[in-house]
Amino acid sequence: MKTRTTLLSRSVAAVVVVTAAAGNPAWAAETFSEMFTHGKAGVSFRYRLEYVDQDSFSKEALASTLRGRLNFKTDDWKGLGAFIEFDYLADVLVDDFNAGAGNTPDKVAYPVVADPTGSDLNQAFLQWKNPGGSLLRGGRQRIIYDNDRFVGNVGWRQNEQTFDAAYFQQKTASELDFQLAYVWQVKRIFGDDVPAGSNEGNFWLANLAQSFKDVGKLSAYVYDMDNDDVASFSTTTYGGRFVGTHKMTSSTLGYVLEYAHQTDAHDNPVDYSADYYRADLSLAVAGFTPYVGFESLAGDDARSGASFRTPLATLHAFNGWADMFLNTPDAGLNDLFAGVKGTLGSWNWDVLYHDFEAESGGAGIGQEIDAAISRKFADHFALLFKAARFDADSGAPYPDTTKLWMQLSADF
Repeated sequence: MKTRTTLLSRSVAAVVVVTAAAGNPAWAAETFSEMFTHGKAGVSFRYRLEYVDQDSFSKEALASTLRGRLNFKTDDWKGLGAFIEFDYLADVLVDDFNAGAGNTPDKVAYPVVADPTGSDLNQAFLQWKNPGGSLLRGGRQRIIYDNDRFVGNVGWRQNEQTFDAAYFQQKTASELDFQLAYVWQVKRIFGDDVPAGSNEGNFWLANLAQSFKDVGKLSAYVYDMDNDDVASFSTTTYGGRFVGTHKMTSSTLGYVLEYAHQTDAHDNPVDYSADYYRADLSLAVAGFTPYVGFESLAGDDARSGASFRTPLATLHAFNGWADMFLNTPDAGLNDLFAGVKGTLGSWNWDVLYHDFEAESGGAGIGQEIDAAISRKFADHFALLFKAARFDADSGAPYPDTTKLWMQLSADF
């Protein structure tokens, strides 16, 4: 078994590196004490009511949860700054749900709503930055690359995914953006009370992006993950992504093209390689935007564990809001989707349809319809209504599922 360095010692080491890099440009706070007296505190609340009806469970889930978040960000002094953030999640009146990963062993008759209650040190880091576009950060932090497909914070769930990491970013005047992170612990959404709540290991996450004026942005990335706790998540992935727009007289054409290749790595017990493809097309016209896309994660219908994996992704944003495919099926997944989104007064709305089939073998899996409507009001508040309905094809190993959400958030 590999020797595991403690969070405290690695955080201290990362902070030493950050502190040692400080230089002498002009900064905001003039004294060390002004870092704190000129700092800013924030507080937010997010209440969510979530209902799940899933054919594979004898009961229907109803989760009523409230997350409180308190944070403090210092001002910068000689480039140095700090940030700390605490979360607390509580049930409100109703707790008829399985929080997942063994958090609620007395609620296994209910579908999973992965929002375990309790307190959490969500972020705590020191950083140094300079006017030349350099940023160094050490400690527990949020890391998001591109569209969250490979590295994200799982911001949809009440308990966010964050990373114990050393992070470096360099931006240039020519709109080049380089990000590199070394992660030794992933703080997952399941909390500290169960083994699945964290994964330790050695994760190297590199992403290079170049923006081109009036054309789009090209990204290239390499993600090497050596996961000590879940060997099947140990992979090496490299790929590229292009996001662009083309403005016309009365509309805007948007497009996305992405390809990635993944292989097993380190102690992964399965020898495999798999590809990922994505293509999106949209057209923004007079307050609404129709869009269509296709995403493919390769697999092998004759071999278990040989499918393309994205264990650090914000998975809820992909392959349907019913979250049927948080783990890529062994046979892989093809997702053909189409939708339309727009605005109606102060409201934003989105409706989309998915058709799913196995990437290997081509067997039908099912269809899903998703819909959402949301708005912000009174500067600090936001309201969201959201729904998802998944219907499995005959013989597919997935249950018919309905999910409904109502969410009210406040941010100060």
